Amino acid sequence: MQDIAEQLRAWHASGRSFAVATVVGVAGSAPRDPGAALAVDAAGEAVGSVSGGCVEGAVYELCRAALASGEPVLKRFGYNDEDAFAVGLTCGGVLDVFVQPVTPGTDPALDTGIAAIAAGTPVALARVIAGPGGLVGAALAVTADTRHGSLSPARPAAHRLTALERAITAEARAMLDAGRTGRVVLGLDGRPCGEREPATVREQGSVTVFVESCVPPPRMLVFGAIDFAAAVVRIGKFLGYHVTVCDARPVFATERRFPEADQVVVDWPHRYLDSQLALPDGAAAIDGRTVLCVLTHDAKFDIPLLERALRLPVGYVGAMGSRRTHHDRLARLREAGLTDAEIARLRSPIGLDLGARTPEETAVSVAAEIIAHRRGGGCRPLSSGSGPIHHDLARTDGPRPGSRGRTRPERAQVTTL
Repeated sequence: MQDIAEQLRAWHASGRSFAVATVVGVAGSAPRDPGAALAVDAAGEAVGSVSGGCVEGAVYELCRAALASGEPVLKRFGYNDEDAFAVGLTCGGVLDVFVQPVTPGTDPALDTGIAAIAAGTPVALARVIAGPGGLVGAALAVTADTRHGSLSPARPAAHRLTALERAITAEARAMLDAGRTGRVVLGLDGRPCGEREPATVREQGSVTVFVESCVPPPRMLVFGAIDFAAAVVRIGKFLGYHVTVCDARPVFATERRFPEADQVVVDWPHRYLDSQLALPDGAAAIDGRTVLCVLTHDAKFDIPLLERALRLPVGYVGAMGSRRTHHDRLARLREAGLTDAEIARLRSPIGLDLGARTPEETAVSVAAEIIAHRRGGGCRPLSSGSGPIHHDLARTDGPRPGSRGRTRPERAQVTTL
């Protein structure tokens, strides 16, 4: 929903009703990740995409139907060899789509969630996508310290419902903290279904909750204002990072040399990193999604910076340099007191072996390694294997960080064409 948040806010502000179709589950070679959305307003205008074109027409009609009925719906789209060109995913994947009608001013969670997402405020929007009929479509908007909405407009005092609401809030907050989007399956008493016997789950019932964490873009910190850095900045922006270039030399670290960077900073790299660690809560600080590209290959800059960076819970730390520079760097880091485990986190020389020579080719090499590290890719040609193409999606049947429950949907209307 994050990619169409501005349009949703405009519709919402004008009092216009609309329906949002959100990808809430994928399997196989599905084209879009969970959280991708398509919205249709009362006049029939559409924004966004859930499949890159495969099932857009069918989802559009689902949105129109949901606007007319006022009822949410969960539908699964798949592929069938007998009719590859009908409504379905010709890539062979499976897509679960949840369609929810939205009337501005009637649901505090959706009102708050849409406003927060458009404003760039970190928020987790938790929606019940399967379960007892009275709960499907119920939503909670959860921030680091607040919660908006409820599972029932009347807020019944039943203990089980209250426990479920508390559990969803806790799950959503944990997933927001980790910046993760996914599904959680809970019993009506709020306990993760995996903690009880299957017969108990069937007897007491369960709900499947889709938690969409909307957080600011991840950060890429590029240290070293060299020509290779300009190419890394461009590809970092293409990948959706908020990119900062930092160099202690003011003659090189200029906005004119790096017009596509979000920020250009003149400072010693280690001192700038320290300043980011001191940012107040809620600021654009360093987190587990942060990428550090150290391109200076100068020990007086690199060592103090890497000594700090390799001890931080960031997503990726890579450093440019020759094999000789790399071995000298390792020796200096050991002298600085870093452990073997800390040093093992360093990707150096930075990038994958693509035979890159130019700055642009080198940037592709660096980006490829960042993606492979983030997604769990094996860095082999896809033509050489027969397993899943999307490595991270192949693992969605198990628990993910920040979520104690399973991520497979328990109920879905299935369409296999």
